Amino acid sequence: MAALGWLTRHRRPATARSVLAGEASAEAARKTSAALETQERGTDLPGLPAEPVFPVQGDVRAAAFFDLDNTVMQGAAIFHFGRGLYKRNFFQRRELARFAWQQAWFRLAGVEDPEHMQDARDSALSIVKGHRVSELMSIGEEIYDEYLADRIWPGTRALAQAHLDAGQKVWLVTAAPVETATIIARRLGLTGALGTVAESVDGVYTGKLVGEPLHGPAKAEAVRALAGAEGLDLDRCAAYSDSHNDIPMLSLVGHPYAINPDTKLRKHARSLEWRLRDYRTGRKAAKVGIPAAAGVGALAGGTAAAVALHRRRR
Repeated sequence: MAALGWLTRHRRPATARSVLAGEASAEAARKTSAALETQERGTDLPGLPAEPVFPVQGDVRAAAFFDLDNTVMQGAAIFHFGRGLYKRNFFQRRELARFAWQQAWFRLAGVEDPEHMQDARDSALSIVKGHRVSELMSIGEEIYDEYLADRIWPGTRALAQAHLDAGQKVWLVTAAPVETATIIARRLGLTGALGTVAESVDGVYTGKLVGEPLHGPAKAEAVRALAGAEGLDLDRCAAYSDSHNDIPMLSLVGHPYAINPDTKLRKHARSLEWRLRDYRTGRKAAKVGIPAAAGVGALAGGTAAAVALHRRRR
């Protein structure tokens, strides 16, 4: 399993491949954000404060960066995307069973397993190879409506909306494919998304990645690259995540938040007095001062384990 070395649970400095993945993701995000900004940002959520203490109203050199899986949405987007592709006969039942098991493990354990995530990405790459990017984008819109829309954490969405209401840009930062992440960002009214960039030639997927998956240090590199291009002051920016794998990204900004944190991130966040919020159980934030918008949907719990995601097709 030497090929999985980049996904080790131990923190490590960014490699050249991490930098490449981060820069590619930032470039892809900037290309899509202009179009997203012209669309409606969605309706305001009830109960949002008009002028929250944080984020600072009108601070355009600040932005917010949100991890996706188990931070913005319950479970892992790539697994639900695989479920949608199965429904459209992109692959067979054996692969769906593997997706379902990985999703169930993720939901029950509450942490990312490197081997599961790598396997899911490899499967996704092999499945989309030879397909047009436009085709997958269109299917992704349908999959969002079918499987993802009802899995958004209301509390985290309220946090993102607070930044938007303050006039700041809000980006998703995820190991999920950038196309999938961009669809989710647009549907939530966010600015755009940083995600894993799959190589395409003349609009057709080659089955390869640009650099490596946007995971761990690569996420930090993507945020750093985007901040430089956008003229942001990272000390005034905020980042939100559930995973200790995102400590490099959280450590970049002046306002890190642990949302639905795994055990390692919770311990790390408490040691540094980062703000915490857990929407899975409704527990109070461990540090006072998280925006009042975070209270919205605090009792929105997780759905049942996804062992039965693949009901037998008749």
